[in-house]
Amino acid sequence: MPVESATAVLPATATCDQARRSRDPRFDGLFFTGVHSTRIYCRPVCPAPYAKRVTYYASAAAAEAAGYRPCLRCRPELSPGDGAWRRGDAALARALTLIDQGALADAPLSVLAGRVGLGERQLRRLFVERLGAPPVGVHGTRRLLFAKQLLTETALPVTEVAMAAGFGSLRRFNTSFKDAYRMTPRELRRQPGAAAKTDGDTLVLRLGYRPPYDFPAMLDFLRGRALPGVESVGDAHYARVIAGTGDAPHGWLRISAWPGGEHALKLELHAPQAGRLLDIVQRLRRMLDLDADPQAIADALSNDERLRPLLQARPGLRLPGGWDGFEIAVRAVLGQQVSVAAARTLAARLAGRYGEPLPAAFGDGLEHLFPTPDALADADLSAIGLTRARADTLRGMARALLEGRVDFRAERTLDDFTAHWVALPGIGPWTAQYIAMRALGHPDAFPSEDLVLQKALPADGSRLTAKALSVRAGAWRPWRAYAVIHLWKDAMASTSHTTAAQSRATARKRARTPTHEADSP
Repeated sequence: MPVESATAVLPATATCDQARRSRDPRFDGLFFTGVHSTRIYCRPVCPAPYAKRVTYYASAAAAEAAGYRPCLRCRPELSPGDGAWRRGDAALARALTLIDQGALADAPLSVLAGRVGLGERQLRRLFVERLGAPPVGVHGTRRLLFAKQLLTETALPVTEVAMAAGFGSLRRFNTSFKDAYRMTPRELRRQPGAAAKTDGDTLVLRLGYRPPYDFPAMLDFLRGRALPGVESVGDAHYARVIAGTGDAPHGWLRISAWPGGEHALKLELHAPQAGRLLDIVQRLRRMLDLDADPQAIADALSNDERLRPLLQARPGLRLPGGWDGFEIAVRAVLGQQVSVAAARTLAARLAGRYGEPLPAAFGDGLEHLFPTPDALADADLSAIGLTRARADTLRGMARALLEGRVDFRAERTLDDFTAHWVALPGIGPWTAQYIAMRALGHPDAFPSEDLVLQKALPADGSRLTAKALSVRAGAWRPWRAYAVIHLWKDAMASTSHTTAAQSRATARKRARTPTHEADSP
């Protein structure tokens, strides 16, 4: 169901009341509470004393438009985004994604409206109806809240904070901040709890999420596909190299669970560039699926008797994305009709041979970048063991990206996106859907040609056709990609159990067989 057709922008008032009183983290970011007596707005998890007279708002921008300031205790800037509004094919979702990417930083609203196929007035009305604030207000609140987080959690100079939040000048930033929050950026830093500390060239930020969140499962997925030299996955963290821009040096990042059980991940950025901070945070939020609403997804998928026990067993399973669209596209092509391990081996060879080497290795064995489209457009790929057809597909894809025939633009619908990609030689529906699922984080991407899915859904040893699988999955919209992840995870677990059982049976058989001297090591 398109987001625009939804009839409610807020949970029921009674639900909001109960969530606020119990400080239920499952509703974090789904609504905000404006406290009449203080003119401050809070998250549902705020530890502040219970207030009697409140108004609920669908977004932080709506609360700020009504004259409320963000709470300094619960810090609304740490709330996860409302994934129901921000993902999928609906115009509002695509517009919000474009705003997150800075579409209103250097272009008027009319350009944004045109990119999602609406008139300017129509788009403004849609935002006000659903989010309680116009697009410009959503954009402004987003920038100020990110600046507030940087001021509170880092020691970045105020000038760099302004740059990171997308303000063209320090004067404009100071004015906007004081008008919205009734204090200057430097006054905020003097508030209790503003711990402006740093560890050398390392910047640390919280990335909040809405529980439950199965971070170990996310790491497990990424670990099986990690490329040596480009990324590293340990028992409790993910790390990767990130390219610098212009003359700026390359850097690297590490993600781990925030200590103390807080519903957040810990981002450590080494050698960060202020102008790229917001982009890095947005990439990670998409890659790690931090804005998903597990309850909404479960409500939609639990009607299927095959999926219900999977959702109950792993309620925090998320949609693993990728850092870079081109990297995911290359890995999707390399993964056609081969195992995950084989695809990883080929990708590691490609990255090691054609990726830009770092002047010196970073921590976690990070030594080079993933190759760019320019590096692969005319590369001789036969040396890494690719077939001629597969090499032609990769080179053709790199050229198509450089020429603009395919892209990862947020304004495209799923059908539009996949249509452009399957027009390329060597790119079929499975590959296009896989790219949409992991590069875009599209919640409804569905590779119906996937053999694992066709066998996993029946769970009785039979196999569905791609058409039959698509028909069955129609009831899962707009969250089909989450069904894919659950079925893949279940299939992996079943395979592991079968392999373990076979190994135990083999061991028992050997134990019953007399050992001869010739059989000894």
